[in-house]
Amino acid sequence: MMSGTTPRGYEWVALSVTTVGSLLASIQGSALIIGLPDILVNLKAEFLTIIWVLLAYLLVTTAVVPVIGRVADMIGRKNLYNAGFAIFTLGSLLSGLAQVQFHGWDLVAARIIQGMGGALLFANSAAIVTDAFRHGRIGLGLGVNQIAIAAGFVLGPVVGGLLTAINWRWLFLVNVPLGLGGTIWGMLRLREPETLPGGQRFDLWGSVTFTLGMGGLLLGLSLVAFPAGPAFLPLILMAGSVLLLAAFVLIEHHVREPMLDFGLFRHRLFALANLAAALNGLARGAVLFLLTFFLQGPYGKNPLQAGILTAPFGLAFLAVGPLSGFLSDRHGSRGLATAGLLVSSVGLLGLATITSETGYGLLAVFMILMGGGSGLFSSPNTNAIMSSVATERRGIASATNIMLGNTGQMFSIAIAFPLVLSRIPQSVMYHVFLYGGGMENTPRVLQVFQAGLHEAFIVSCGVTLIAAAASFLRPSRETSPSP
Repeated sequence: MMSGTTPRGYEWVALSVTTVGSLLASIQGSALIIGLPDILVNLKAEFLTIIWVLLAYLLVTTAVVPVIGRVADMIGRKNLYNAGFAIFTLGSLLSGLAQVQFHGWDLVAARIIQGMGGALLFANSAAIVTDAFRHGRIGLGLGVNQIAIAAGFVLGPVVGGLLTAINWRWLFLVNVPLGLGGTIWGMLRLREPETLPGGQRFDLWGSVTFTLGMGGLLLGLSLVAFPAGPAFLPLILMAGSVLLLAAFVLIEHHVREPMLDFGLFRHRLFALANLAAALNGLARGAVLFLLTFFLQGPYGKNPLQAGILTAPFGLAFLAVGPLSGFLSDRHGSRGLATAGLLVSSVGLLGLATITSETGYGLLAVFMILMGGGSGLFSSPNTNAIMSSVATERRGIASATNIMLGNTGQMFSIAIAFPLVLSRIPQSVMYHVFLYGGGMENTPRVLQVFQAGLHEAFIVSCGVTLIAAAASFLRPSRETSPSP
């Protein structure tokens, strides 16, 4: 229930705080790719170490976000969100201070700290917006929040190029004053508009088994995509994670207040919307990575040019996301979310035909279909998930949605990268990923790369169509939150 202490117009204050966090995280992700060559050279790091600079953040965020979501439902969102801002800022500072003698591994550790902060931000962002906006306007708030994510994706390559030209360390250090400002702004202006039940218990063993199990699974998947260490290590990690996750399920069915209440999935709308989100993550998790490889390989662009050329995806998302959120408040999520996935599938089918001879205009059309479809799907689907649960379960609802989407993305990378890149020499792959410059001197490699790329996009298109079917099966009339 409402606490009654929130000032008039608080929903826009809450939106401003969460938007800053989303913008920082989004810019960081796309800007960092531009600076990777400089980071590798200056820290004298290996290629796989640099890959872990990217993956560590996503892995940590995915593994711990459900636990944080549950804690948020127990003690509130405000303090956890502000702590996330502070920890993200600390991780950014440590990333910018990485030293050459550690060859990039201290940067990986700092990115893990950033990931912990990001998990606190992501787990609470949608719940804060949902708490602040009245029922019937939640989609509008979530849609506007999507602007920051899309804008960060579009601006990231340009910002990354400018900052890298000064010094790659500024890719991280620029977050410090912005993060401090966001932390202070949140401390001063955020409220707890909803009163949560008191006397709740924390499910320690469920949280431990889930975090270790999910972390082991995602680490194993990462090692499948980017091998490091003994060949049997991914199998051991994934076998151990299956046992831990099985133990987690048993624990959750025998504790009074579980970390993840499986009863939520008995709500048809919640279950199918989350299934669609997971499948959507699986379908397009590796798409932008693969497009970057394509632009730097067959198209022969450098990382900065490639980043700028992916702008149609973000711009289309930026244009459609807020509108679809607004419309979902009036017309529900089924039609909008399903249509978005179908539009994305057309874009993916088009990408399955691209070659080094494809004109950029046509490539941009396919990216617009992908971005517009994603924007059409994302806000209504999140609105459906957040509106289908009671106030005291919004933290775990938001976290579950993020976890499933990110897990799908990690599976996507683990499947797509070996499918596309294992067929080409490592020396060529490293050079293309870090520096670009084309594959015109290796026509056989170009042919093999494009064949693998087409297969990956066809698989992604098929998974998107399955996601669309799951989305369509949700109720046409969206009922009130489950108790």
